Formats: sequence, C-alpha cells, structure tokens
Amino acid sequence: MTQSLDEITVVAPHFKRRLSGVTSTVIQLVPEQRRQGLGILTLGPGLPDHLPKMRWKQLPGLWKKPRTGTGRVWHARRNNEMLAGLVLRDVLRMPLKLLFTSAAQRHHSRYTRWLISKMDGVVATNAKSGSFLKVPHTVIRHGVDTDLFRPAMETDADPATILPEAMRDKHLIGCFGRVRHQKGTDLFVDAMIALLPDHQDWAAIISGRVTAEHTAFADQLKSKIAKVGLSDRIHFLGEVDDIKPWYRRLTLYVAPSRNEGFGLTPLEAMASGTPVVASDAGAYAEMIVEDETGKVVPAGNGEALTAATQSFIDNPARCAEAGQKARRHVVENFALEGEARALADVYAGLRANRKVA
Repeated sequence: MTQSLDEITVVAPHFKRRLSGVTSTVIQLVPEQRRQGLGILTLGPGLPDHLPKMRWKQLPGLWKKPRTGTGRVWHARRNNEMLAGLVLRDVLRMPLKLLFTSAAQRHHSRYTRWLISKMDGVVATNAKSGSFLKVPHTVIRHGVDTDLFRPAMETDADPATILPEAMRDKHLIGCFGRVRHQKGTDLFVDAMIALLPDHQDWAAIISGRVTAEHTAFADQLKSKIAKVGLSDRIHFLGEVDDIKPWYRRLTLYVAPSRNEGFGLTPLEAMASGTPVVASDAGAYAEMIVEDETGKVVPAGNGEALTAATQSFIDNPARCAEAGQKARRHVVENFALEGEARALADVYAGLRANRKVA
C-alpha cells in the first residue's frame, strides 16, 4: 500500500541490497523513530517488508512540501545516497535538506569529502569517526533496541539444540559478522585453538555470511580447525535468520575486527546480558567499560585477544557478573530511544534552517 507523503518529513534512502551494518541500523532505528511520532519512510532495496517505505514512483511528490514545515530531510548514509540527494536538491530543485551520517574511521577520498561539503548537516557515529571529518558535525552514537536484545528467560527455546551434541551443554563463545580478514575471524579461530583444549566445558560458534570472494579464507579456517581436532568444538553456523537467541545463549562474545565503521554487535551482545572482549576498532572502545562489561585490546593483536578472552573463560562466574553490568550499561547509555531523540533534534534544526554542528 502506497503511503501519502503529506506527513512525511524525513526520507531514509537505502541503496544497497546486501545486509550491512548500515542496514542493521536502519532496520532497528526507523521503527523507533516512527514510535516517537516522526514521519519517516525508507527508499530502496534490501530492507524487510515491515519497514515503512516510499516507492520510486513517489519521488516527484518530494517537490510538494509536507503539511508541516518548509521541506524534508534526506538522511543519507552512503556516497550514492548523498549524490542522489544532491541531484534532487540542486538539479531538480526539490525542497530538501541533506544530512549525512558518517561511521568511517579513515581519511575520506576527495570525492567523498566533496559530497560531504555539500551536505546541510553531518552526523558522526562516534568521536573517532568525527576526527576524520573536515566539517562541523554532531556526534550521535548508535543505540540498540533493548527490548529485542535482552537477556535470556526461562521460556526461551535453546537455539543450541541445532549444534553438534557434544557442544550443546557447554559455555559458548561467539563471534558474529561476515567471515573475512577485516572482521578478524582468523584471530578468533586462533584464540579458540589456543584456549579450548584446556577449557573442556567451553565451545565456540561463528555466525555470518561467507561471500564468494572470501570462501577460500573460510575454508582455510575450517581446515585449520580440523587439523587440530577441534571441529566438534568450533562450529560455523553460517548466516542465521535471527541472531538474537544466540546472543542470549552465549557466555562470552568476542568482536575481533581489524577495522570497523561503528560496529553494533558488542552492544547487541551486552544488551543481551553477555560480556564482550573486543578490539579497539570502530566505536568498540567507547562502548565497553574496561574490566566491568568486558575488555578492549589493540586491533589485530591476536596475543592480546587470546589473553583477554582467557581472563573470562577461566572464571565463568565473572562472565555472569560482567553480563549483568553490561546489560545495565547499554540500557543507561546506548538505548535506541536516545539515538532517535538526538536525530529528531537534528532533523528539526535542519528543517528550521538552523545551523547543525
């Protein structure tokens, strides 16, 4: 059913079909923004059917101003979405304000810097990302839905029933995300090979997509695991339809990325009552309270990752205590409601022609 644009004040384009961190953000954030009364629609492929969408044929409707205010906000999160906004605003003269959210922690290309310079407002997802921006910006950290990502309850079904029988009753360590070098999956596997032989009551699971270009990488990891006889203790789940029950089933989560934009998985794990060992990639170091909700190690440092992980699996009771603190920390500091409210203030400022910085 096509929704009228009369009450719509924000358009969130999504110009990518494959699941990504940006996709996860949009999937969680837009429903919360709607619950808070914001008139927002998504535009583009790769999003689930339950999200509110505008259709491509409705684009000419953006020439007409909404019922309230003087125009709409086009909230881009990728280069192609910024470019589309520029065409709509500057070529087709649609009454739009352009907002870009940057999660990248690297020096932007000349092209990206040019696009960003044309935006009416810029948001960085964390202080480190903001340090690479050459324009005024607002830091708004991502949040997670703490109702969806929650600790386990007695009524929850145990997802571990699909695991090999030898793993089902063990403490589980998880590493979730696309299986590739950038995500540090090999560092996690190396840590598990070093630790699991001396910790017989623990097992490890890896969940995430293996794309064609990274198949050889994944196959090498599986071969390495088989050679040391741990195929029944380190299990590849593949890409699962619903990751939330697995976070609840974990005793410890590990995020070993070498490079990230923001990275939601540590927040999702902590909201689920699971402590986290993470690299300092992305915004991980800004999420974790050292030695209380988890530990942070230098990105790419396998020895440090192994040592930090061992400090938890040597003491499962410590994991339980840290998991409780992690849940409280996320609820108090990273709830999705806070991100939605902060963005609403930015949208309102742009629509009122106030400078956003």
